[in-house]
Amino acid sequence: MKHYTAQAIEEMPSRYRAHFINSCTGFKSANLLGTISKDGITNVAIFSSVTHLGSNPPLLGFILRPTTVERNTYDNIKKSGIFTVNHVNQNFIREAHQTSAKYAGTISEFKETLLDEEFLNDFEAPYVKQSRIKLGCEYENEYFIKENDCIFVIGKIKHIYVDKEIQDDDGWLNLERAQTVCIDGLDGYALPQILNRFSYAKPGESLKTL
Repeated sequence: MKHYTAQAIEEMPSRYRAHFINSCTGFKSANLLGTISKDGITNVAIFSSVTHLGSNPPLLGFILRPTTVERNTYDNIKKSGIFTVNHVNQNFIREAHQTSAKYAGTISEFKETLLDEEFLNDFEAPYVKQSRIKLGCEYENEYFIKENDCIFVIGKIKHIYVDKEIQDDDGWLNLERAQTVCIDGLDGYALPQILNRFSYAKPGESLKTL
């Protein structure tokens, strides 16, 4: 097994280090965040940092890189107070990845890709029509991370849309059935496979397969 010290990591070429460190922590979620500017220009961008924070109230969070350059998603969220989170499915990974390109704020990524925007139930931020699981969120709070100048944004989930065939009777969403993909590193897309579901773990009790 190869061993990398902190010094060896620091001395790596920039892009090599980015690929290495972004993949060493494991698979990450793949989501498209949809926003809209004050001028009505829609924006959609891929994020691999969306994470569950709690179910009551239903909260999620994601990381924004330093705002020393233009960050359309962040600017739109701060001005509108809302955004959408849309699972990336197997059938549109190429289009989803294209949204990582640095488009100007006057250009909608929806128009530059084959992704379709849709507006549901008077929610002003755009959803991705092709996505099988999509969330409408309100901006709740943010925290500055002084160690790397990033921002952790917290959103409250206000709306959830899911295809009927992917939800079990106990509320669980079968993401394999939804063909939700995950991200390995910066640019590797994978399709996870459900291996098992287990009962709630208690000391001294055997686990049961659900």
